Amino acid sequence: MKPTNKIYISVFTALFITAFMPLLVHAQRKSKVFVERTDVQRYTKKLGKERLLGHVIIRQGNTRFYSDSAYLDDKSNSFEAFSNIHINVNDSVDVYGNHLYYDGNTRIAEIFDHVKLVDKNSTLTTPHLVYNRNTKTAFYDQGGTIVNKDNTLTSKSGYYKTENKTFYFRKDVVLVNPRSETYSDTLIYNTITETAFFLGPTVIRGKESTIYTEEGWYNTKTDFSKLTKKPMVSSSQQTITADSIYYNNLTSFGQAFGRVEIQDTLHKVIIRGKLGDMWDNRGLSYITDSALAITYDDKDSMYIHSDTLWMYFDKKRQAKKMLAYHNVRFFREDMQGICDSLAYSMNDSTIRLYTDPVMWSGENQLTADSIHVVVSGNQLDSLVMFNTAFIVSLDTLENYNQIRGRDMIGYFRKNQLYKIMVDGNAQTLYYVREDNGNLMGIDLAESSAMIIRLKNNAVNSINYLSKIKEITYPEKKLPPDMKRLKGFNWQETYRPKNKMDIFRKTDQP
Repeated sequence: MKPTNKIYISVFTALFITAFMPLLVHAQRKSKVFVERTDVQRYTKKLGKERLLGHVIIRQGNTRFYSDSAYLDDKSNSFEAFSNIHINVNDSVDVYGNHLYYDGNTRIAEIFDHVKLVDKNSTLTTPHLVYNRNTKTAFYDQGGTIVNKDNTLTSKSGYYKTENKTFYFRKDVVLVNPRSETYSDTLIYNTITETAFFLGPTVIRGKESTIYTEEGWYNTKTDFSKLTKKPMVSSSQQTITADSIYYNNLTSFGQAFGRVEIQDTLHKVIIRGKLGDMWDNRGLSYITDSALAITYDDKDSMYIHSDTLWMYFDKKRQAKKMLAYHNVRFFREDMQGICDSLAYSMNDSTIRLYTDPVMWSGENQLTADSIHVVVSGNQLDSLVMFNTAFIVSLDTLENYNQIRGRDMIGYFRKNQLYKIMVDGNAQTLYYVREDNGNLMGIDLAESSAMIIRLKNNAVNSINYLSKIKEITYPEKKLPPDMKRLKGFNWQETYRPKNKMDIFRKTDQP
């Protein structure tokens, strides 16, 4: 749109000056605007201006203004130029357009129609541009496009400080390069460093992931980003949030700090902590400092805490395996446990406990060299206890029912143990009671294998599968040294009581 008179232009200029008043210097240099060259020059009495035609060059200081024609107002020290506008600001900045109004006193140029600002690093195109020679700032408000090497930026409004090569974008900002597309409300971009700074809600869409942040920066040359306010990195089935995130796209390495959370919606796993590292090209993530893993379903969730948590992913960024190292404690309503290290495989839904594992299910405490728990349909299916397997349940405050063997396999129904198979050197010490609770005797048995059935998490019956050695003692006849089978170790004080109790520090014997 072309202004029809000077009043319109002056109003717009006044608004622009007010908006950038902090940038203006009080002592503006008022040098004269004069004609350096023209084919025809004549005074128009009706307009009170000089009419310039053909190869017009007007100069003020070291800046030259080129056009096909112009009107020069000597009294106001200003001019209006038409067609093939070219402003040679300095050796590195040139401005082009079809219509120009310039005030030599304020040193502000307003250019219309197919405007283009070119410097050594970038090119800005827009329908309308205001350039302030005092502050060396270009402003546009009708949409603009900036091309800087592989980066193309567009926005509804913005300004460019030509001295430090920095663009300031507002409203519907889009940054596109071969690797990603960035959408922002407010963005600052330096054409020398090729770095974008985000000052509002921003979305960066890459080939495999999407990044959201409300503050941070992204170096398009090094492909490195720092997200400092509400950052979130998401792929098809995984989301990472934290207080701040550093990420290098070239090395596929990132770090997250403060309230870190990784959520895998496919396998329904959430991992939390205060510090995390990500190696995407290796399919690996690491969480520490108050590390917590949550496996959830519609009915129940399992909470796992350890010193560190590791997540492994396949090429499609789907979780394959989770490892928990040192001082592991976990809680689920129907199952609790502690161990030194734990592995959870998403492929076969198996939880493996290593090094001094202890697991509780109802009234039963289970220990072995290692324990494997199989989950099916988000419910406990079975478990396998390897080497020196031991199950203990409390009969009274001083007496314990005990099952010992080389290996054991346990089966769950509705998340409760209902059958246990003992293989190798099976031993039981069982307090036999009547239905009313009166003690009938204490049964001590040995066999190479047996099947134990439970009801309401208590022993209901024992079937021996081979030669049996069995003795039933009256309560007072049981020798004191036979009250505990070899390897007995009651550890109820270490049992997690709820999901917050997994963070309790314990020194397990």
